[in-house]
Amino acid sequence: MRHLTVRQPTIWQRPRRSATIGRGLRIVILSKNTIWQMETRTVRWLLVILISSVSLMAQQSSPDDQTGTAGNLAERLGYPADAKLLIVHADDIGLSHSVNRASIAALETGLVNSGSIMVPCPWLPEIAAYASAHPNHDLGLHLTLTSEWKHFRWSGVLGKLETPSLHDAWGFLHADTPEVAQKADLGEVEREIRAQIERALVFGIRPTHLDSHMGSLFATPELLDIYLRVGRDYNLPVMLPRDALQARAPELLARLPADLPLIDHLAMVTPLVPTDQWSAYYTRVLESLEPGVTEIILHLAYDDAEMQSVTLDHPEYGAAWRQRDFDFFTSERFAELLKANSIHLITWREIGKLQ
Repeated sequence: MRHLTVRQPTIWQRPRRSATIGRGLRIVILSKNTIWQMETRTVRWLLVILISSVSLMAQQSSPDDQTGTAGNLAERLGYPADAKLLIVHADDIGLSHSVNRASIAALETGLVNSGSIMVPCPWLPEIAAYASAHPNHDLGLHLTLTSEWKHFRWSGVLGKLETPSLHDAWGFLHADTPEVAQKADLGEVEREIRAQIERALVFGIRPTHLDSHMGSLFATPELLDIYLRVGRDYNLPVMLPRDALQARAPELLARLPADLPLIDHLAMVTPLVPTDQWSAYYTRVLESLEPGVTEIILHLAYDDAEMQSVTLDHPEYGAAWRQRDFDFFTSERFAELLKANSIHLITWREIGKLQ
């Protein structure tokens, strides 16, 4: 078993349509700067799952290990307790050539300073070559159990023959997280996400963290437990936001292993933000950023013919959406906001050194 360094999954489920997901109204939960967008029932469901799974993890620790995660993460990273620390994180790298081009361009500005790669996707070789040539970039793995687009689909690394419960009748990964929750065999899930990590290593990627595409690995307590276990086995940090636990289950914080760093806040634009208010939304997020470690999740690409085809009939997280994210986070305006609000950029690589 290879041992690396990475951390923390995101607790949100990407909606497939703008009005509803088919089983409830879409809402935004604001826990200070933590922003999730999903249907009402799913929000409650995933919070319960998170709490249950973290409880299981804590119970598996010995009493000597259960010293909790008390202690300011900023201070543990060597910054003042009141420092405003930010990870600007590009999801879905490897999805397409357009995503790769935009993500690389954004990373090279230094303003977008982190991202995660989808190993099963067809443009993995391109981004793997770039990652190998730029080992100092903060690139993790976006563990993938879904294939959500209308005509642009992919299979898991192990394929339908080895992991039939993870694939649909056409041999593609399921289209959405509820299908994963209902149909996925746990053993097949664990083998698949381990295979994704191993394939990344073979391609020369040295990941700095793990997260979960469309939140599939938060769909049941058992799936989240697999996610946490694999992170521990590879010595990679996995994203868990402290403010969610603080709001819903503060007693768990004292029971978590002391070496498990938790980011403090998580933010992501939602379909409730009008397209002409994109810059204003991100400006408010940055101007109201609280002390601690915040991750802003971005989805980058160019609004070109390739990306328009990939995201056909799916304006949310589509080509224009991703172009707006790219435009804001590579702009002088964003750089000025960082400086004006005394925000310091950090990476998962730094957090991983605490593990």
